[in-house]
Amino acid sequence: VPKGQPAPGETLCSFVDKSAPGVVYSTSVQDIGWMASLSNGAVSGSTGQAKRVEAMRISLANLDGGIEYHAFVQNIGWQAWVTAGITAGTEGQSLRMEAMELRLTGNAALQYDLYYKVYIQNRGWLDWAMNSAPAGTTGCECRIEAIRIVLVPKGGAAPGATANAFIAG
Repeated sequence: VPKGQPAPGETLCSFVDKSAPGVVYSTSVQDIGWMASLSNGAVSGSTGQAKRVEAMRISLANLDGGIEYHAFVQNIGWQAWVTAGITAGTEGQSLRMEAMELRLTGNAALQYDLYYKVYIQNRGWLDWAMNSAPAGTTGCECRIEAIRIVLVPKGGAAPGATANAFIAG
């Protein structure tokens, strides 16, 4: 188009990013190792196979801000908080994760609530925990076998029940 001449068509919307914000996560599972990265509520780990989750990695996609998380690990207790993409839990030590806490930071925390839940040995799925609350167990030596994580717009409805996300033994 010659300089100063009108565009040949509509120019109100010249670019649309259809990539929705999300949370991406992976677990390292007993006898399997690192599983493929999943997102937005998919089950990472295993159910009904009696295999422990030993470690996890979590990051955000298409969202300004950060995520932090840590794990309660057999014979160790609560580990230090780590940031996106860093491993929480242990690798090569055959130790089970028993609980976890996750939190958003920066703009992500202003725009979204973070919900997460765990599948634990002998009990199945616990309820959803939110924004830094613990999910899983401590004191009863129960392994996490799978996790699910979702983002919900700030103040939106929980993806399910939230009353029983954590059991302290």
